Amino acid sequence: MARQFTPDRLEPVFGPADERLTRRAVLGATIGNIIEFYDFGTYSFFAIQIGQAFFPATDQFVSLMLSLGTFGAGFVTRPIGAIVLGSYSDRAGRRPAMIASFAMMSAAVLLLAITPSYETIGLAAPLLAIFARLLQGFALGGEVGPTTAYLMEAAPTKARGLAVSFQPASQQVAARAGALVGEILSLTMTSEALNAYGWRVALLLGAATLPFGFWLRSVLPETLHRPEAPVPVTQPEGRRPTDRRIMSLGFVILASCTITTYVTGYMTTYALNTLRVSMPLAFATTLISNTVGISAALLGGLLADRVGRRPIMIWPQVTTLLMTYPVFLWIAESRSAFALLGGLGVLTLIGTIPYSAFYVSMAEGLPKYIRGRAFATIYAFAIAIFGGTAQPIVTWLIHLTGSALVPAWYMLFAGAAALCAMLMMPETAPLNYVPDHRRTAVTPRPLL
Repeated sequence: MARQFTPDRLEPVFGPADERLTRRAVLGATIGNIIEFYDFGTYSFFAIQIGQAFFPATDQFVSLMLSLGTFGAGFVTRPIGAIVLGSYSDRAGRRPAMIASFAMMSAAVLLLAITPSYETIGLAAPLLAIFARLLQGFALGGEVGPTTAYLMEAAPTKARGLAVSFQPASQQVAARAGALVGEILSLTMTSEALNAYGWRVALLLGAATLPFGFWLRSVLPETLHRPEAPVPVTQPEGRRPTDRRIMSLGFVILASCTITTYVTGYMTTYALNTLRVSMPLAFATTLISNTVGISAALLGGLLADRVGRRPIMIWPQVTTLLMTYPVFLWIAESRSAFALLGGLGVLTLIGTIPYSAFYVSMAEGLPKYIRGRAFATIYAFAIAIFGGTAQPIVTWLIHLTGSALVPAWYMLFAGAAALCAMLMMPETAPLNYVPDHRRTAVTPRPLL
């Protein structure tokens, strides 16, 4: 292990297979990721309460739509943050970009948590809430690309799938933490207290962990200039897909992933407003699905290392498409706890697996010198267009049609588009997998 001189200190440069770097990368990158996504996603769990605080209206539907619209405002600045911080990560390093993203998210969540209600300061309240969401979006836009690149670059070749799977898994952990906090608060606080200040408690709980996350990221070693071992890549017949084609396919898959994620995250509001179930059951719905999603994300990465990227993308995606409508039909007709918790749990388990394989496939398919910027930008545009609109569209369509099956149709449309793109993605796994599961090496192709 050599040492590299930087302006502020001597820093170790780890070799390609150094396990200490992998452990530190997973810990520092994913814990910071968890905190950021918790702070960003908690808004959606308390959309009704935040709408009443900042956007009071005589019509509950109007208040909810204004709240969800502000939630969507956080997606407008994601592409800007992705371009700025993603480019910064490709030029200055992954670590400084991750630290900058984390610092901005910290400021935004504190602002949102302490902003007085509309009744106290009037129009300034929704304006400050919108500004906080815009800043959150900018910060989170520059989070995913650098952290995904960092995890891939820090991992040994044979374990890249598992290492990168901590990126989507950490998002599920964040969503689970938000749902768990919502569940505890709904069980321990009266409805009046929850509506008045419970959502502020949830945000401040996340803010309390910010110093720890900032410290973890500040001591991470840099991977941008770390030497990468040549990666043996199995390509389909014909010419290697261009970077532009990989990015186009990635956009379609990330758009589908975004819709699925945010419709699933909407299940608390859906259970309350559409199914009219109890508040503890509504929060438990998201809690269970996110708990299952954590295991599924890690399982997807592990299987991608063992079987290859494409099979783990394609076959679980096909199964999810076949299951989506029957599960939602069961939920809409029975409206039981078993249907909500069991049905959505199984659907999330199978539906999350393909995206871990995709994350590592996308990162491996991009050259190193554009990896952070390209991944962040594609992700941010997919999120901005489809994530910010998913919940308002579903809410509006349910209101328009009166059908509780709207989420199923929306997810089916997105999932079918993703399957088509997955079928066209190249296999980027570093080993050639043959039908009898023996592994044979192929000619290495160096990644820049």
